[in-house]
Amino acid sequence: MAAGSHAPTASEYIVHHLAHLNSSGAQQKNIVDFSIVNWDTVFYSVLTAALTAWLMYRAARMIHAGVPNRFVGAIESLVEFVHEQARSIVKGDLSYIAPLALATFIWIFLMNAIDLIPVDLFPRIGQLFGLHYMRAVPTADLNGTLSLSIVVLFASIYYGIKIKGGGGFVHELFTAPFGAQWFLAPFNLLLQIIEYAAKTVSLGMRLFGNMFAGELVFLLIALLGGTAMWWGIGLHFLTGLGWAIFHILIITLQAFIFMMLTLVYIGQAHEHH
Repeated sequence: MAAGSHAPTASEYIVHHLAHLNSSGAQQKNIVDFSIVNWDTVFYSVLTAALTAWLMYRAARMIHAGVPNRFVGAIESLVEFVHEQARSIVKGDLSYIAPLALATFIWIFLMNAIDLIPVDLFPRIGQLFGLHYMRAVPTADLNGTLSLSIVVLFASIYYGIKIKGGGGFVHELFTAPFGAQWFLAPFNLLLQIIEYAAKTVSLGMRLFGNMFAGELVFLLIALLGGTAMWWGIGLHFLTGLGWAIFHILIITLQAFIFMMLTLVYIGQAHEHH
């Protein structure tokens, strides 16, 4: 925290750790505000994206005839698994969709995995450079997860136009799901808009909610370590270890769910009504 004359209370500690390093220069008041850039979310998103690209590049360079090593074998198994999921959901060309799903899974998994790093590490490093606010988990920021879901929205619209043509896509907006009668067109369009909006918001909110809750639990566990009593330190270690082990399942499951819903929404764009 910023320099002060007293140690922070539990509420001050949590509020401080939930504040972003943003473009306004002040603590963000709203949970989502697209007028403010959260620089920590942008930085760690780009960092994990670069790490994702490097891992895929390294695996591709290491592929050769013969028995693959464990790293290449793990990547190949993941690629085959994602491709099989994409083929079972999307009825069309997978040359771009399967790589998109693979990159989505790995990228979101790496962003989620930052939550396993001790909550005070990055803020303390940031303080060395004069940065008093630092949140390192991009998927615990609703601005970040809604941005991801908006990209999925644009991808589903793109494939809808690509598969059905511009005229076919617009025609479906006004004729599905109630029918092609002219007096039903406004209701069809309204329902389509609501459906696209609901998919986008729920996709971003689901990932954010789970990761924000996990981050908050780690902060509460960290408070146990702030006590000077032996039982506080012991509970801090045991609960932190137990929650971290369980959280590995959560971060993997959330990346998988986001990937699968991305495939489902793109698969729906391939369907004709």
